[in-house]
Amino acid sequence: MWINTSFNLLVYISLYGLIISGWFGSWMMLGMTLLLGVFAAFIGFNVCHDAIHGSFTKSARLNRGLSTIFHLIGANPYLWDLTHNIVHHTYTNIPGHDEDIEIAPGLIRLDESEKVNKIQRYQHFYAFLLYGFASLSWVLRKDYIKFFQKQIGQHQAKHPRKEYFNLFFFKFLYYFLFIGLPIILLPFSWWQVLIAFLLMHLAEGFVIGLVFQLAHVVEGTYFPMPNEEGNVEEAWAEHQMSTTANFAPNSAVASFLLGGLNRQIEHHLFPKICHVHYPAISGIVKQTAKEFGLPYLECSSFFSALQSHYRTLRKMGEEAYHAKKAYRHCRVKMNF
Repeated sequence: MWINTSFNLLVYISLYGLIISGWFGSWMMLGMTLLLGVFAAFIGFNVCHDAIHGSFTKSARLNRGLSTIFHLIGANPYLWDLTHNIVHHTYTNIPGHDEDIEIAPGLIRLDESEKVNKIQRYQHFYAFLLYGFASLSWVLRKDYIKFFQKQIGQHQAKHPRKEYFNLFFFKFLYYFLFIGLPIILLPFSWWQVLIAFLLMHLAEGFVIGLVFQLAHVVEGTYFPMPNEEGNVEEAWAEHQMSTTANFAPNSAVASFLLGGLNRQIEHHLFPKICHVHYPAISGIVKQTAKEFGLPYLECSSFFSALQSHYRTLRKMGEEAYHAKKAYRHCRVKMNF
């Protein structure tokens, strides 16, 4: 665990230092910038995700300290705790409640309850590009919107005063380190730095978006709708098993790079347990699911999960197209 953390932080800091040094040519700088975005995602997965869940270590103080690293990749740990730990883990895949599945509303359709439009017919082509903007939106827009809205999911937002300071201070610090300082120190114009900043976040957002989508939007996962009383009538653990999937569970590379997020079933059932223990837990979970007739959704590899996600996007897009087409045909017949 500590080797993984040290590796990711060392590579991230080294890449930033090499970029700021200005010792390299434009193409080498661009390559390091893209890699910097990828490792920002890896730090989020391996360090911050567990730390904010309180599962990185037994020490609450150390978990809080490691959580602050989230600021250095442009995100706010306090808001992530609200939107992810509380909302997403409680209302997983429930439309209108789980904000993690609200990706580009109107452009990407993930469940049958969403409104349809004709452009969604092609979402299996353009969705992956839109995933790249997830990080940029997070850094420049999402945290501010979530912080100042009255309610986050079902959680009433009443923030401690120090979180107002943290939000603006660390956002400014991040903008200075990744936009201001490069403009000052590097032999590039401001618009070239902004393009590099955009490309860094496209790389980061693509990795983040893809990993989270492969865990909840593949064949077999479902999106339950609350009943008229606003309740989902199933046990919490059963709900997590039905809305979550694993991918590449036996890949040491995936486990090392993704901080155990390739084993999302175990993570959703035991979010307070460090991800290094998921392999040992998975056998028990799988056997228990089989014993009680519960789903245990798992893709054997990253690419099989990617294919499943692609088919899901295509299916939801084609359903949207045919539903729209049938609606127009019905209206024409009625008018006739």
